[in-house]
Amino acid sequence: MIDTLAYGTSGWPLAQGGSSAGGPIALAIIVGYLLALMGLGVLATRLLERTSKDFFLASHSIGPFMLLMSLFGTTMTAFALVGSTGEAFKEGIGVYGMMASWSGIIHSAVFFLIGIRIWSFGKRHGYLTQLAFFRDRYQSELLPLLLFPVVVGLVIVYILMGVVGSGAVLEKVTAGTFPTSEANPTGGLPRWAGMGMVCVVVLFYVSFGGLRATVWANTFQTLIFMVLGVVTFYVIASKLGGAVEATQKVLASASADKLTRGHHIGRMQFLTYCLIPLSVGMFPHLFQHWLTARSAKSFRLSVVGHPICIMIVWVPCVMLGVWATAKYPAALPANAVLGKLVSESAHPVLVGMLTAGILAAIMSSLDSQFLCIGSMFTNDILVRFARPNRFNESAKVRIGRFFVVAIVSITFLIALKEPRAVFQLGVWCFTGFASLFPMVFAAVYWRRSTKWGAIASVVTVAALTFLLFKQADYGANREFLVWADHFGAWGGMMPVVPIFAASAVVHIVVSLISAPPDDATIGKFFSPRRGVS
Repeated sequence: MIDTLAYGTSGWPLAQGGSSAGGPIALAIIVGYLLALMGLGVLATRLLERTSKDFFLASHSIGPFMLLMSLFGTTMTAFALVGSTGEAFKEGIGVYGMMASWSGIIHSAVFFLIGIRIWSFGKRHGYLTQLAFFRDRYQSELLPLLLFPVVVGLVIVYILMGVVGSGAVLEKVTAGTFPTSEANPTGGLPRWAGMGMVCVVVLFYVSFGGLRATVWANTFQTLIFMVLGVVTFYVIASKLGGAVEATQKVLASASADKLTRGHHIGRMQFLTYCLIPLSVGMFPHLFQHWLTARSAKSFRLSVVGHPICIMIVWVPCVMLGVWATAKYPAALPANAVLGKLVSESAHPVLVGMLTAGILAAIMSSLDSQFLCIGSMFTNDILVRFARPNRFNESAKVRIGRFFVVAIVSITFLIALKEPRAVFQLGVWCFTGFASLFPMVFAAVYWRRSTKWGAIASVVTVAALTFLLFKQADYGANREFLVWADHFGAWGGMMPVVPIFAASAVVHIVVSLISAPPDDATIGKFFSPRRGVS
């Protein structure tokens, strides 16, 4: 959902800050940034052990700081730098409370309640993927086979948003760098070339350095977009006369109500948005990052620091959007706000740096997604159903690399078709992941949870998500809410509410009426309790 807000209905992203004069400078900065990422991949390759455990999990060697940076970088996307500004311009300061505050609190809670438990199971039983955990916990081969296409389908849409978005961002900020033509009227870097550059760079450091390179790159990229967010805020705020003067201008304008939640965000929408951040509990790429931790103590910094990192990134962006309401007419497309602020306030060097920050936010999610899908296919599909001992450790790494290349190539080819509607699909990706959260929560905390309850939950989520998605005109209706007529002035609920509720109820009911897990499974995942068999 977050990524979708960074783009307009036409599918073009926000970055429009580049000018023909500054295009070459911006391009040079971007290329330098991408080369630095490739250098990290080379360095990580030198430290790579020739085992699948190191390639897919960095041998459980990631310490507290890098774990925080990789988790935060993976959950934050381009919206943290661009989309939040446009949405605050449109809806007001309540955007921070609805999105950033809920995410900061709930993400940390999920890291503490789910992440540490998953890490302990992975460390103890040697899991490489999310599917491996669910297969073992529920003693079912059918569940991962059903879950795999659902999870991959949701992740692919997320990947497409990043790939297409990065190409369009590069085209806009490099306008005037190349000769204009009918096919390239702006003279910017063609979209296909921009998408190709990003895909090749991500492919390079992921396929050569595995998850170790991904964590290093995520740490570097997270620091980049956090710092650039603050720098951009300072430069633009100074051009607006400072924070106090900019706020006073808003109070004196017709958009003064943008400094409160007001009527822009319905109460039920605000309250029910809290379910969306639960999606992090089922992100397969985040699952894999949890398994990389050196120890349970490594999670302490992530639990405490994640909300602080969100505040550092989101507060400046949201405030810029609110201040812009006094500077620009309400008719200005929300998704053009930050680009307009940057282009009017910033030097071409800052335009290039901000673009690098946007790419950092996009790529810090892309790399993990590429690797996790390759890992699941390698370890849970191909190797799982091949003859025993057919693949040694080196072969598994080669297969993992091959599927990473295949996934990147397929995604690039799909992106060339310009699937613009994909930007409206984001909310449904995160709704699907969040609605699967009851399954993972039950898996780690409820002994009576059964494989049939989990299977019923997956099927229910897939069916209801599609039905509501169809009612929302296949994602075209971005304002789609459920039961809007039942709560009067409180407004409608997020679509995740009925899907999440049905998922939880079905899981509980079917688990209670089906045979309980055997004693061996209970003993493997739960400590003995008095009076409980």
